[in-house]
Amino acid sequence: MSSKKPPKPAAVRHLVIVLGDQLDGQSSALEDFDAAQDVIWMAEVREESTHVPSSRQRIVLFLSAMRHFAQAQRDRGRRVHYVTLDDPGNTHTLAGELARSVAEHTPQKLILTAPGDWRVLKALQAAAQALGLALELRDDRHFLSTVRDFAAHAKGRKQLRMEYFYREMRRKTGLLMAGNDPEGGEWNYDAQNREAFPASGPAALPAPPRFPPDVITREVMALVERAFPDHPGQIASFAWPVTREQALQALADFIANRLPHFGRYQDALWAGEPWLYHSLLAAALNLKLLNPLEVAQAAEAAYRKGQAPLEAVEGFIRQIIGWREYVRGIYWTQMPDYAQGNALNATLPLPAFYWNAQTDLNCLRDAIGQTLTHGYAHHIQRLMVTGLYALLLGVEPQAVHAWYLSVYVDAVEWVELPNTLGMSQYADGGVMASKPYVASGKYIQRMSNHCQTCRFDPAQSTGDQACPFTTLYWDFLGRHADLLAKQPRMVMQLKNWNRLSPEQQQAIAAQAERIKAGTFA
Repeated sequence: MSSKKPPKPAAVRHLVIVLGDQLDGQSSALEDFDAAQDVIWMAEVREESTHVPSSRQRIVLFLSAMRHFAQAQRDRGRRVHYVTLDDPGNTHTLAGELARSVAEHTPQKLILTAPGDWRVLKALQAAAQALGLALELRDDRHFLSTVRDFAAHAKGRKQLRMEYFYREMRRKTGLLMAGNDPEGGEWNYDAQNREAFPASGPAALPAPPRFPPDVITREVMALVERAFPDHPGQIASFAWPVTREQALQALADFIANRLPHFGRYQDALWAGEPWLYHSLLAAALNLKLLNPLEVAQAAEAAYRKGQAPLEAVEGFIRQIIGWREYVRGIYWTQMPDYAQGNALNATLPLPAFYWNAQTDLNCLRDAIGQTLTHGYAHHIQRLMVTGLYALLLGVEPQAVHAWYLSVYVDAVEWVELPNTLGMSQYADGGVMASKPYVASGKYIQRMSNHCQTCRFDPAQSTGDQACPFTTLYWDFLGRHADLLAKQPRMVMQLKNWNRLSPEQQQAIAAQAERIKAGTFA
């Protein structure tokens, strides 16, 4: 028997930190990776699933995608230090696991692509300082603009509206441009988009591709069932893309089968139809399995080939290179104070039915039910159903933020927090939106079939059949009349409130109080 000791591993130059939402083999952190002397560091820790109670579907997505990415890096000959959730030595914090790995590998330096979460950035910076190691922070090249670019755009502006930033991004990328002018002569084609479905509903909806769990994903699903039995959501239906190859397949399917009708029906709702014409690509984009430029270019190519109309392609590209980049700029230029915003002084707790979908309101039951089943709801379900109800009710915006971050598979804080606090809850006082996005139940009636069989009537604001959305809409206008009077786009709505008699206003306020107390009138 040989007495030779195993060879000592080569000294580690760089410990390259790869977080769960940085699964890009071409990321800036890996740019100069040397397989002979560098190590990729990845860790599954409870902290990242419990700082808010992440849904099990969301945890499965992140852990499965991380494990697939780690294996792909090993297949490329790269050394990966990977800590699993059930590792007996796991400290279950990023800082604790980094300290363990540094003790083992004694690297000269830590490398990190800029995280998408303020909390994580500060934790890793503090950990590196405590370890006495330099942490080299690199730009996230996944995005088409840097935070510095957005800060330069924002400098001196009284309002940070997305439309102007979006036009800069169109010029910068050349997407849908005809020389110096926008394709078709207009920057924005919303006037031709955002229709409701006909009374017969969506016709011949193409089923999006779903990806049955492989061995790695099934192992993760079993682990999550054991480790997080009390977390919200279901995992039996899990079928999200967890590899770049699967994400590319999902992209190709959307471009071919749903993009042509995306613009027209992007705001429409229909009971029992979670997917409709939406791309379902946000999770893959936010995990960095897809690059936003390749996604936008694929949509543009469909338009150039006559496979999708301009209004649909422009609306989709605006979400990718306009809204997505703009929201990230808002997050990183406004944090950390932004997270504490509460311009409307909302203080109520989130209703319990947000965690179990047990409500008589058809629209909320449908949106929350599919959220808990699939970890997904499209943007109008988030903004104008679940978000609208919380806004009208007066729920503390940080509680709404925690719920969105918990339940959606595509939720990473840089994109979720501004969308929730700014766009949905108006907690930032107008940094993102020029007015609160408020509407009565009639909006949902117009855009969906939910109201047809609901026990509530969106035309009524008081009485046994009154729709809580409608009651709370009028109550919201009354409670915030002084603030809303300063918003030019709210003038007409306030005039309608002021036309109501004092007796009608008092009856609405009384009914709203009963709703807030947990009893529908």
